[in-house]
Amino acid sequence: MDSKGYAQDGTVDLHGKPVLAEKTGKWNACAFLVGYEAFERMAFYGIASNLVVYLTTQLHEDTVSSVRNVNNWSGAVWITPILGAYIADSYLGRFWTFTFSSLIYVIGMVLVTMAVSMKFLKPSCENGVCSKATSSQIAFFYTSLYIIAIGAGGTKPNISTFGADQFDDLNPHEKKLKASFFNWWMFSTFTGALFATLGLVYIQENVGWGLGYGIPTLGLILSLIIFYIGTPLYRHKVRRTTHPAGDLFMVVANAFANAKLKLPPNSSQLHELDQQYYVTTRKRRVHHTPVFRFLDMAAIKHDKRQPCTVTQVEGTKLVLGMAMIWLVTLIPSTIWAQINTLFVKQGTTLDRHVGPNFQIPAASLGSFFTLSMLISIPMYDRYFVPFMQRKTGNPRGITLLQRLGIGFLIQILAIAIACAVEVKRLHIIKVNQINGPNEIVPMSIFYLLPQYVLLGVADVFNAIGLLEFFYDQSPEDMQSLGTTFFTSGIGVGNFLNSFLVTMVDKITGRGGGKSWIGKNVNESHLDYYYGFLFILSAFNLIVFVLASMKYVYKIESAEMEGCEQIEGKALGLQV
Repeated sequence: MDSKGYAQDGTVDLHGKPVLAEKTGKWNACAFLVGYEAFERMAFYGIASNLVVYLTTQLHEDTVSSVRNVNNWSGAVWITPILGAYIADSYLGRFWTFTFSSLIYVIGMVLVTMAVSMKFLKPSCENGVCSKATSSQIAFFYTSLYIIAIGAGGTKPNISTFGADQFDDLNPHEKKLKASFFNWWMFSTFTGALFATLGLVYIQENVGWGLGYGIPTLGLILSLIIFYIGTPLYRHKVRRTTHPAGDLFMVVANAFANAKLKLPPNSSQLHELDQQYYVTTRKRRVHHTPVFRFLDMAAIKHDKRQPCTVTQVEGTKLVLGMAMIWLVTLIPSTIWAQINTLFVKQGTTLDRHVGPNFQIPAASLGSFFTLSMLISIPMYDRYFVPFMQRKTGNPRGITLLQRLGIGFLIQILAIAIACAVEVKRLHIIKVNQINGPNEIVPMSIFYLLPQYVLLGVADVFNAIGLLEFFYDQSPEDMQSLGTTFFTSGIGVGNFLNSFLVTMVDKITGRGGGKSWIGKNVNESHLDYYYGFLFILSAFNLIVFVLASMKYVYKIESAEMEGCEQIEGKALGLQV
């Protein structure tokens, strides 16, 4: 810390005044953010985890339509953060973007609760049989869902980055604390998800959908109260660039404009501002890397136009590098999309009894996915990381890309097991001559447990690793936008799964044939679809390893009076 006790990274309070390092930020501030995240995720998963059941049992949608609609909505929830992050980085900042978006989120939750509670907004039911929903009821329900998606677009990308902002990277002690931040952030996320999949899902199916949606709505409101209580402790990063995304287009335009010029033999001859500029502005200087060399053309010094700086060029290279990694996260995201869709539909056909009188909802099996994460995160943080630190000398234990690769490998194992379990389910169906869509297969739902548990362990590596990777590798002024690589990857993965489900259904059901994903799951071939995903995932892992070996990590320095602190290293995946 400096002589006045202020945070070294130039963060300020809500009124724009420098903050005292001892009295703000760190885990004292993050405790409120973690509390918010737990309740907000309870609200989100309270809807998402059992939505496919509501669509099929209450709105009478078929399997393909319900899976497609859940995937499209989930995709929208995870893709809208691109807009929210852009608004935060370019105009309002993280805090105010989050504030306005959270109001939209609450409105959406209230409307969805009304849609499943009020008689004139939901299908009428007699003796447990519900009539088909009217077009106006369907329109109101889906409008409410997509209002939630819009609200989440402003909250999701900004709350986690706002949490990471509470740690000063220029303070060695705080930087060490930050190393565990994303692990414990995701721990709080799945604590909320656990309550949703264990408690809310049961309430929805056995007490009522109105109460099952009303509780997470109240939870979301409570989470916002928790968030704003911590306001005096929060640190806010100063926006030093008005439109940070504009640098990307400027670098590409200048590179093409200078395409006929000759690159200097030494990168030190490219244009860069002097050290005093970075000391005065508190910006971080990014050092030159030998990748995407064509973009270096934008930093050639000449008289015709103002060249871009090496830092601006390297920022564009970082975005391109992250985009390369992002592309190979899409297939793993389609695997994740099965948890709230086809896995649940599988579960509805199996014996769900625990004892003679209790039957668990199919979606509650997702709690084991969550539990495996909650158990694995502390083990990863407290045992795996220190062990690997001693082996590798890396502060994280292993590199970020190595962490992703391990997660992807475990995912492949999970989908292989899912395929094997489905083969067994279909064999039992054949032996017992089961044909009806509502007939229960004499096979315990707990056969699905290994695939849920393995996907939970995998997420400790790839989901948390992806969030940390995209935050860590983003250009300084684009960290909210950078983390949307994480959210948009999940979103596009859901859209991709929706597309795959639709196309597989059309192609395999052509000419009167039996669709792999038909209306009657007991006559379908989900094993073939899981096998198809297994092949895609195995091929994708090979592409990921190749892309990782080409990736170069960010190398940046923070200039202060009389010293230069360099962070990062140019290493790809070490295999």
